[in-house]
Amino acid sequence: MDDVVSKDEYTPIVVVIPGLTSDSSSAYLKHLAYHTAKYGWKVVISNHRGLGGVSITSDCFYNAGWTEDVRTVVNYLHKENPRAPLFVVGTSIGANILIKYLGEDGENIPVAGAVAICSPWDLLIGDRFITRRRVQKLYDKALAVGLQGYAKLHQPHFSRLANWEGIEKSVSIRDFDNHATRIVGKYETVDTYYRRCSSSIYVRSVSIPLLCISALDDPVCTREAIPWDECRANKNVVLATVKHGGHLAFFEGITASGLWWVRAVNEFLGELHASRFMHVQKKITKLSTPLDSSIDQGPYVNVTEDGMVAALNDEPKTDNVNEIQVIQDTRHDSRKRIPEEKVGEQDELETNAKSVDSSGIAQTTSAHDAAVHVITPFKRYLGQLSRQNRWSIWLLVYIAITTSWPLVGSALYIVFGKKTRDIFPGGLVRR
Repeated sequence: MDDVVSKDEYTPIVVVIPGLTSDSSSAYLKHLAYHTAKYGWKVVISNHRGLGGVSITSDCFYNAGWTEDVRTVVNYLHKENPRAPLFVVGTSIGANILIKYLGEDGENIPVAGAVAICSPWDLLIGDRFITRRRVQKLYDKALAVGLQGYAKLHQPHFSRLANWEGIEKSVSIRDFDNHATRIVGKYETVDTYYRRCSSSIYVRSVSIPLLCISALDDPVCTREAIPWDECRANKNVVLATVKHGGHLAFFEGITASGLWWVRAVNEFLGELHASRFMHVQKKITKLSTPLDSSIDQGPYVNVTEDGMVAALNDEPKTDNVNEIQVIQDTRHDSRKRIPEEKVGEQDELETNAKSVDSSGIAQTTSAHDAAVHVITPFKRYLGQLSRQNRWSIWLLVYIAITTSWPLVGSALYIVFGKKTRDIFPGGLVRR
């Protein structure tokens, strides 16, 4: 019995943050939970306030930048399971909340690793994009209807705190945010809400391993909002983009029975859990300032053909450099204070310190090689996805031609048969 309890204490836990108006009953979240649980891991879906059959008990609602709920859930799980590695997966709006949460807390976070799927990144750019074409407008209307349904579930609160008449007349996400989200969240304007809650400005402050997956043909979250430079500048972030996949789709096979991104999430977290790169919480008193740009100071690499962006840098972190500098200053000051007869002892200590530094450099090099080993499988899976998409498209074209040919042939016979009888004499046609 003790062995079972001890093993269960170290079982990894995956916290999932759903998308807009989604909860634990959504099909894609069930698919993710099922395939993650098959690995023997625990799955916790952190439903947004007022969703998942839970009533609102306060005047606080969730929005695209509300990180307090996921912070509370993660801290609670860490307190109850201090030895279990915690991972977080965010989808759509949940991905935006996740990245913002990681950037806000920096090193002071009990999360070992995370994955963000189809994040909108910049809400202001996304707002302009979703009203640009007819297809995007259909998605905009559908999401607005879902938000209206969410508001109707909690009408007593919304009618008291927001503009209920405006909510009923909303035909877009922006309308709903103007009449509800902005007012309840106490934002001056809708654009102010979008700017402050966009996750793109928090990417540079992410201090744990983070995999971000986006489709370049996403009809909801445009590629224009992807913070390419910020992801390059942060060596903790791996950005993977694929040509096709839509929004939270990435279907595999003719029957679309699987989701590629679910397989990629489990592969990444499995590799991370087996490596030495899981994040360990470090409490820091200095608050992060995501609005201060440091892109020019970051390492740059070229974007590969498969869309993978990862910053690889052998140089020590800034924190380590500062720490080494403090140690050197301390040695210099102590040398001035000690008597001359102890200088020899000090030199011996410095020799030992140099040997320790050399071993540290060797460990850094081996750690870098291991990081490359962790990232390599995802490049392979991205290549497989591209090849599978090309094969599936040609197969679908073949099926469409073979199944529709009888109808097309009949239609051509009717149309061209009449024209032939009109042009040629009746006897010639019979011959």
